[in-house]
Amino acid sequence: MRSVRLIPAVLGLVTALALTATACGPTETPAADKPAAGASSSAPATDDAGGGDLAKDLADKLKKHGVDLDKWKDGEWKNWDEATWLREAEDFMNPVIDGLWDPTRMQSAKSPEQTITAQAGTGGTDPTPRPVKAQREKTPYHRNAAPVGKIFFDAPEGHMVCSGTIVKDPRRPGKSNMVWTAGHCVHAGKSGGWYRNITFVPAYNDLGKSAAALDNAQPHEIAPYGQYWADWAVTSGDWIQRGGTNQAWPYDYAVLHVQPERGGKSLEETVGAALPVDFSAPSAAQAGTMGAWGYPQAPPYNGLIMHKCLDRATRLTTAPATPTMYRIGCTMTAGSSGGGWFRVLPNGKTALVSNTSIGPAGSNGWLAGPQLGKGAKAAHEMVSKKFAR
Repeated sequence: MRSVRLIPAVLGLVTALALTATACGPTETPAADKPAAGASSSAPATDDAGGGDLAKDLADKLKKHGVDLDKWKDGEWKNWDEATWLREAEDFMNPVIDGLWDPTRMQSAKSPEQTITAQAGTGGTDPTPRPVKAQREKTPYHRNAAPVGKIFFDAPEGHMVCSGTIVKDPRRPGKSNMVWTAGHCVHAGKSGGWYRNITFVPAYNDLGKSAAALDNAQPHEIAPYGQYWADWAVTSGDWIQRGGTNQAWPYDYAVLHVQPERGGKSLEETVGAALPVDFSAPSAAQAGTMGAWGYPQAPPYNGLIMHKCLDRATRLTTAPATPTMYRIGCTMTAGSSGGGWFRVLPNGKTALVSNTSIGPAGSNGWLAGPQLGKGAKAAHEMVSKKFAR
């Protein structure tokens, strides 16, 4: 049976991911530091965040598009008119609005369900895998899946959620501020532009509490390491131009550079974990067992609990003449989008090898994610170089 066949690889992957967790838990209370000068913009709050002061660049960019920074923070960001919805790769902006994502707003966020509706192509597709029931991750999350977190953002449809993973920055060893997610979690693709108010919360709802219990939870139980706003994002050109079509799903990945909302050390130093990314794009047969982690939000889930699935990778092609995607059996739903897929490399290290992108329309029995090759590596390098020092 499937469960027997997977036991050795599953144990290795789960153990390896848990070993990435920091030995020190999150602080008892949120960081008390007040934002440094410029921290309320998209500029890094401290010198440790890397990249220098981008506040002036942000203000100039907004001005170029006829938007005043103060008005933007006052609510102008809610204007999704074509004239103010920035679309091009170089136009990303995400000014920090201090206190915007409070616990109530986080719980009201929904999943971008329209993104999990691709139909399988006819070539390069293996038989549909049997569903693998998603398992709850052990709590506290900061000890068992430290690199995994939840992404919140605003879209024309309202407050939205995805999942993400802290990944290593080759130019800032031990001090990464990079998060891997899906392209559709940061950009609307063919139908629009960059989403807004994008923030990452590592180990969200650390103790796995219910919605009722979270009503009286302490801030450190909801966001044990605080919030990290994206001050830069890169996704594929294919996603920007064709995102939302079956031709674009194999390119549905994105890299964020983040900064702490209220100052502090780098994301990797604070959380104590970051994973390398495997850009070798192994075939499904070579990749073997993969584990997908995330926060499924669409029914029957509620987005509060971290889940995981482990299965052997198979192939999925979403359109003719497009790259093959990985596919695994998994019952996670929308909201898990962007969550990392991990594999144990031949050297015994755990690496991110894909991210949740799509699933079947009208049911939840499998997930698919892009193979991360040269294009994905270029996106990762672009973010790393921009903030190198």
